[in-house]
Amino acid sequence: MIPSWLVIGSVTLLVTLGGILFRPRDLKWAVQLERPNWLTFEPFIPVIWTVVFTCGAVSAYIVWEQNPGSLKTWLLMGLYLLLEIVTVCYTSVTLRVRSLTVGTIIGVTGVILSVLLTLTVLPISGWAAVLLLPYVIWSPIGSYTTWEMIRLNPSAE
Repeated sequence: MIPSWLVIGSVTLLVTLGGILFRPRDLKWAVQLERPNWLTFEPFIPVIWTVVFTCGAVSAYIVWEQNPGSLKTWLLMGLYLLLEIVTVCYTSVTLRVRSLTVGTIIGVTGVILSVLLTLTVLPISGWAAVLLLPYVIWSPIGSYTTWEMIRLNPSAE
């Protein structure tokens, strides 16, 4: 039998890699956008998301191990997966449709899902909930940044 940590880690990695599916011309559009002056941490965003996804995967592992295979646990794994899919769709969909408004909507959806997941997981495991806090903290920052960029790039709304 394959260990649960390996399955959860592999799914996390595969979904994350799926998020880099975008066309070079879409990336060119994003590079040309104006950014807020306070966005000095942009080079660290890939590292930040790596930490966020790793913490999310460990959180999912902890939840799985509390009651492996139960319907409730499977539903929670579905919610973890949905949150990750929404998160990785942010970049590819925003670039594909060239709309910061769409990016903001996807980002806010991720914020809502992360808060719901954290609150749902809290009674099961405090540590699993704590490991979701990087997402709960970082996701609103990314969503706010995208929203702020709409003001700076009205043609990219």
